[in-house]
Amino acid sequence: MSPEIIFLLHLLLGYVACTLFVSVYVLPKLKSMDRIAAQRVIATVHSFRFFGLVFILPGVVGPNLPAGFAISAAYGDFATGILAIIALLTVRIRPVFWLFVVAFNLVGTVDLILDYYHAVRLGLPALAGQLGAAYVIPIIYVPFLMITHIVAFYLLTRPHPKAARALVHNVVAS
Repeated sequence: MSPEIIFLLHLLLGYVACTLFVSVYVLPKLKSMDRIAAQRVIATVHSFRFFGLVFILPGVVGPNLPAGFAISAAYGDFATGILAIIALLTVRIRPVFWLFVVAFNLVGTVDLILDYYHAVRLGLPALAGQLGAAYVIPIIYVPFLMITHIVAFYLLTRPHPKAARALVHNVVAS
């Protein structure tokens, strides 16, 4: 099998495994939690995205890793990680917390989509060996990140059962 086929197979199976894991173990738990606590869990996962700077660390990745991919991926991850950390630090200031929750999810999702665009445009699957020790990031970590962004947006748009019950109670009491 060519490196390109192996990389694409790994990527596909990474999404399958992460989707199964999140749907069976993570999503039910997050849905049972308070909205803020659930978003804090997701922000904590994304707070580690500073690690994406490894894409520009010589010796960890190969010298022929396309710079157009590496630089974009590194700084997009770094920005997302910083926004997630700020969200965690502002949890007691709810409007600011929610602003940063939305911000890190938007920036993070756009970053991952742009990373896929750059990877395809620059032929990264054929050069997958140039990822070196960072190979695990797009295969396991990125699918988990993308899926948790989707979950975060789902939870953000989901009706709030407590708020709905309070509204019903107020209407009935009137």
